[in-house]
Amino acid sequence: MSRKSEIEPTGPAGAATSPAEAFAREVARLPPRPAAGGRGRLLFAMDATASREPTWDAATTQQGEMFVAAHEVGGLDVRLAFYRGFDEFKVSRWTSDGRELARLMGAVRCLAGRTQVARLLRYAADQKRESRLDAVVFVGDCCEEDVDEVGHEAGKLGLLGLPVFVFQEGHDNTASRLFPQIARLTRGAYCRFDRTSPGELKRLLGAVAAYAAGGKAALVKYGRQQGGAAALLTSQVD
Repeated sequence: MSRKSEIEPTGPAGAATSPAEAFAREVARLPPRPAAGGRGRLLFAMDATASREPTWDAATTQQGEMFVAAHEVGGLDVRLAFYRGFDEFKVSRWTSDGRELARLMGAVRCLAGRTQVARLLRYAADQKRESRLDAVVFVGDCCEEDVDEVGHEAGKLGLLGLPVFVFQEGHDNTASRLFPQIARLTRGAYCRFDRTSPGELKRLLGAVAAYAAGGKAALVKYGRQQGGAAALLTSQVD
């Protein structure tokens, strides 16, 4: 009998469930997004420290599916945030143009430095308090900070009703323990990915975009259109 890997959770019947499928089920359990009118708003945050350099170029193209999904349900405004180097944390202007976001992301180069996950979560909380923000996507591979501090900041986002959708690259032990907790504390969702599944990652990013732009109705529609792991959204949403 083959041994299941740590990234192969099992479903209720004991059948193997992929990380993408598990993520889809978590997204499907999200509460309805309050109707706020206008376009959805999403903060797309990335770890740009040196450990992500081998996959950075690929990551800059994976946001395209988000805009395709959001366009059909009213559109989505995205703000890019990243940290790198020595205490460097930058945020772009809001944009609804996928090409513009790709250009902004493509201009960023990774630089060695410590992670700033807690700072990122604090920034997201400030944005939520000051103006409308419907969801956060965070893509990272590790965390070098006090995990209790990060968890505390995530808990604040949970109280504010701001879900964080966490995509972990690789198998860093600390991140593997912490990142799912960030998703749980913020009532978001978590998924581990690698370079062998870019298509599934794009579809799941699209699911997040659909939710941010149009709530659960848009999520169901997107799942029906895309199939694969995204199709689970249709059957899991009430």
